[in-house]
Amino acid sequence: MTGRSDLAALIEALPNAKVLVVGDLMLDRFIDGEVDRISPEAPVPVMRVKSETDMLGGAGNVARNLAALGATTHFVAVVGNDKIGKTVTALAGALKGLRADLIVDRNRETTLKTRFVVGRQQVLRADRESGHPVVGDVEAELIRRVTRGLKTSSVVVLSDYGKGTLTPKAIGAIVAAARKAGRPVLVDPKGHDYGRYRGARLITPNRKELAEATKHTTDDEDSIVGAARRLAKGCGIEAVLATRGPDGMTLLDGKKKPQHLAAQAREVFDVSGAGDTVIAAVAAALAVDAPLVEAARLANIAAGIVVGKAGTAVASRDEIAAALLRQDLHAGERKVVSLDEALEKVAAWRALGFRIGFTNGCFDLLHPGHISLLAQARTACDRLIVGLNDDASVTRLKGKGRPVQNEAARSTVLGSLANVDLVVPFVEDTPERLIEALKPDLLVKGADYVMDEVVGAKIVKDYGGKVLLAKLKPGHSTSETIKKIGR
Repeated sequence: MTGRSDLAALIEALPNAKVLVVGDLMLDRFIDGEVDRISPEAPVPVMRVKSETDMLGGAGNVARNLAALGATTHFVAVVGNDKIGKTVTALAGALKGLRADLIVDRNRETTLKTRFVVGRQQVLRADRESGHPVVGDVEAELIRRVTRGLKTSSVVVLSDYGKGTLTPKAIGAIVAAARKAGRPVLVDPKGHDYGRYRGARLITPNRKELAEATKHTTDDEDSIVGAARRLAKGCGIEAVLATRGPDGMTLLDGKKKPQHLAAQAREVFDVSGAGDTVIAAVAAALAVDAPLVEAARLANIAAGIVVGKAGTAVASRDEIAAALLRQDLHAGERKVVSLDEALEKVAAWRALGFRIGFTNGCFDLLHPGHISLLAQARTACDRLIVGLNDDASVTRLKGKGRPVQNEAARSTVLGSLANVDLVVPFVEDTPERLIEALKPDLLVKGADYVMDEVVGAKIVKDYGGKVLLAKLKPGHSTSETIKKIGR
């Protein structure tokens, strides 16, 4: 399973991503207002307009999401020779890191979706579009530009909204050229015939789309996996990432074990464009050589962010990093357990043959010395338990004014560390009761102790355990930090 530290490193690497996006570009227009009366002309509400916002939609929203992630994007699409076409061209040109490679089709109307919103609730959507497939010289130019763009991109995204840009001929030519160039193709699909995407690395249908395309139920995790397998095998697609709305996502990648990812959203306001966010995040991650499961986990976090916003939204790198930190803190809280709970965990770990390590301390104002000790301890065992002095015992040991951080804060921060598997607070001045109960295979303390001074060392040695004196990182201590703060 992907660790959070891996995801943090991935977020840092996203500005190195180079992605080629091709698909149906449109303008999303949001008209916000208020309704407080019924029209005297007909039994319909009267909307008083307060604001109007234009933003890139369809494949353009994939490009927006990639820009928010810091990726470099080559965007190929078709627009009409009309006012809306000029508007989306200007919006695309304003995006940092985006090269807008737009083809003007004089016989085409640029798609416009106008949403009327009252108090975050859409009350009406009005669409203007031609929807006919691109043909002739426009289709040939599209294929030519995409093929040329493969030289400077690592991943290709086909964002298909069924508006005619991605014809069967264009899809076949793009997939063939991408495979020849060694570039994976990711598809956000439309319609029921997914066979036209044959050869793609990944396809990202939602639950309803998956059911319709396979004529297979998608009521639960098992049926979703069954439908995904049918889709992958029948259409010659390597992997399926099925989005399941409030139930999260399911990833099926070849013969690997299916991965079910729980939804990350705390509150859902608007699901518009969430699929664009998912495929953008996966594409950016794969473009910097992340494993697909890691890319899916990143996309899951990003999707949880955008559905908590109104309108066609994006998730930025900073927002994803903050969400990841919140997950770390929640995970840290879950790692804080009582002794009885720890004993149950230890029994399960021992049944799996894991070597249990233990260390203890106050861990007030966590510093690099603490981090080094915990890293050394975790390297020497399979699971590390940290015994944490409660507030009263810290005061008795360290004096008035300590701890600086209370037990809840100290335990949460400790638990958020990847090297810590459990945190067990204790009320006594020493951890002897914990050591006697847990019987760790390894007891770890800093090398500023001599063996005879290590509390619990005799207990551990008597039943055949080991004691490790970890090397200390010089120049770091909580007491010295407090003195510097007080200057």
